[in-house]
Amino acid sequence: MKPRAFQQVDVFTDTAFLGNPLAVVLDGEGLSDAQMQAFAAWTQLSETTFVLPPTPQGAAGGADYRVRIFTPGAELPFAGHPTLGTAHAWRQAGGQPRQAGQLVQECGVGLVTLKSMGQRWAFAAPPLTRQDISAEDLAPVLAALGLDAAAVIAAQHLNNGPRWLGLLVNGVDTVLALEPDHAALKKLGTKVGVAARRHAPADAAGLGLIRRANREARAFAPSSRVVNDPTDLEVRAFAAPLGVTEDPVTGSLNASLAQWLIQDGHLPTQYSARQGTQLGRAGHVVLSQDEKGQVWVGGDVVGCIQGSVTL
Repeated sequence: MKPRAFQQVDVFTDTAFLGNPLAVVLDGEGLSDAQMQAFAAWTQLSETTFVLPPTPQGAAGGADYRVRIFTPGAELPFAGHPTLGTAHAWRQAGGQPRQAGQLVQECGVGLVTLKSMGQRWAFAAPPLTRQDISAEDLAPVLAALGLDAAAVIAAQHLNNGPRWLGLLVNGVDTVLALEPDHAALKKLGTKVGVAARRHAPADAAGLGLIRRANREARAFAPSSRVVNDPTDLEVRAFAAPLGVTEDPVTGSLNASLAQWLIQDGHLPTQYSARQGTQLGRAGHVVLSQDEKGQVWVGGDVVGCIQGSVTL
């Protein structure tokens, strides 16, 4: 065991303690899988990451570093808020990307590109595979969520490394009212992302990419509904199979939702999402699809803790 550089950051927020926290061990060399998993279980954060030198193959592909991503219960091939948070911590610790304004991360799904987009960074959503879900397979999930089938507009199995069942439902109130049976979701082995549009599709097309609500209004609104919320999509993520009942803000889920909902015409090519409302958070995710069809997922990152951890 030895002291290792450590940071804890808050992701998808410009105000500390309102996003999704991430633990980053900046020197993961020499740690076993069991040691990494044990530390991730101890932090009890939705994800903990360990930074390593890229593999020879990764370095040949331009990787600046390699990262391994752990929930309290399992390792993930990719996750969004750990990607943005680790990149921020690595740069804050003195890491210099090979190419200015761009960074390449190696992880379980391969190489993931991040780029500077004004004052924030964004990652390129990994390729998505998706498929329909039958009414028969959907029924037990809806029962675990306490959700009526009539409230579901569309449903898809989504896989961009992590697997999610994505549900688009009929209103923000429906999303915020959910009180899932997490034990039932864990038994089903299903991670579920539930989303609802805040604006009708005809109105959404004209909305800008970057729009901010008053930070205090977002953080301390007296009810779960935020007055004059400027975001386009309300999202909740339930991941009981990974030991996380509800994730505050989820980059991989928002990435796959964007790839699905933009392609199927439910949302415009530029929009923003809010997540974490029922947890007292104010996660803000900015999503856009470029002219080549690549979806980019961006958000702010704030440093909270810096020091060392003995591992």
